[in-house]
Amino acid sequence: MAARLIEHWLDDIRLLNEDGHSIALAVRALMKREFKPLAEEIKYGGILFASGSQHFCGLFVYKAHVSVEFGQGAAMPDEHGLLEGSGKLRRHLKLQRLADIEAKQLAHYLKLAHHQAAQAS
Repeated sequence: MAARLIEHWLDDIRLLNEDGHSIALAVRALMKREFKPLAEEIKYGGILFASGSQHFCGLFVYKAHVSVEFGQGAAMPDEHGLLEGSGKLRRHLKLQRLADIEAKQLAHYLKLAHHQAAQAS
């Protein structure tokens, strides 16, 4: 059921935002390479990812960018100064093009988020 909902979500994104769709597919592919097991679910208008017992990030597509949200992002070290947001807990990376996945070191931040979620549980 979750896989079908995700495919429907991706189909809708493709119709509305081709660039956002391409970025979302690339982020999902990175997630699947880096984290095993990986669970995905549609929630809050995006995809939430979990590996182990805790959700550690979410993927949301907007008109001008794709946002990778980290629920415990404020507690993560940010030695590169790339995380955005000023709330008590959350931080995010905005991806406006495919090259931002590497330029904004998404794989590094995903690992930090996964570790932080495990520490919080």
